[in-house]
Amino acid sequence: MSDTIFVTGASGQLGQLVIKHLLARGVTHERIIAGTRNPEKLAGLAAAGIEVRKADFEDPQGLTEAFKNVGTVLIISTDAMDGVDTRLKQHRNAVASAVAADVKRIAYTSQPNPDSSLLSFAPDHLETERAIKATGLPHVIFRNSWYHENLHRSLPHALKSGQWHSATKGGRTSSAGREDYAEAIAAALATSSTDSRTYTLTGPEALSNEEIADLASRVTGKPLVVVHVTDEQFVTGLKAAGVPDVFVSALASIEVEVRAGNLSIVTDHLESLIGRAPKRLGEYLQEARASYIV
Repeated sequence: MSDTIFVTGASGQLGQLVIKHLLARGVTHERIIAGTRNPEKLAGLAAAGIEVRKADFEDPQGLTEAFKNVGTVLIISTDAMDGVDTRLKQHRNAVASAVAADVKRIAYTSQPNPDSSLLSFAPDHLETERAIKATGLPHVIFRNSWYHENLHRSLPHALKSGQWHSATKGGRTSSAGREDYAEAIAAALATSSTDSRTYTLTGPEALSNEEIADLASRVTGKPLVVVHVTDEQFVTGLKAAGVPDVFVSALASIEVEVRAGNLSIVTDHLESLIGRAPKRLGEYLQEARASYIV
């Protein structure tokens, strides 16, 4: 079995960090292949001795060619959430191409409990997982919970106004940083194990929006109050702010997911893989303080 590791989406934030941590764990440059739609973006990796291949999820034939002579393919979920199943089609193309190329193991970045999730995009993850398992190949599923970095979407504006409008009504969220998720993924892929595994990667704590607001307020010195609204009011506010409809439904479903308790899961899988406690939200906010003050 080839021991090469192909990282798709290698020019993206998570992909770059996975490669960084593979190298940090002793995986040689020769074993890593970086895949991207735009190889010119990875000139730095190529110069460092990492092979770069074009990998376009919209081009199954080209993707099959890119995956040849690869041991493990890490399929990093795409961001094509357009409401017409484009992302699922892309993922299925990647899985089918991996099989056609005779890849030996498939890894994928998913989400916690996609079979019971209320997120509008959960079916993309659920059906991708099913497609991977149907291949019969050894696989590793990384069910990443919320990212600390996701707060960039709402918290800077909330801190500026002093109000954080939320429809979560007491729900709690367990989050971790992108760097920790990437290190965990690298740790799992760097092993020679061919066992199929599913990891639910979460932060070490589940916080309410009030607790998150308190942390943000203490770090930035800006007062922040959580204002509870209904789902309808939340959607109205998003539309008034000019958020495109396809994203309105996704953002609204996140509020429902948190309120239902589906993002409050806490496991030790992340800590076990990286060998230390993941960075807590308060520490992350302190380090990223400047980016939250607008």
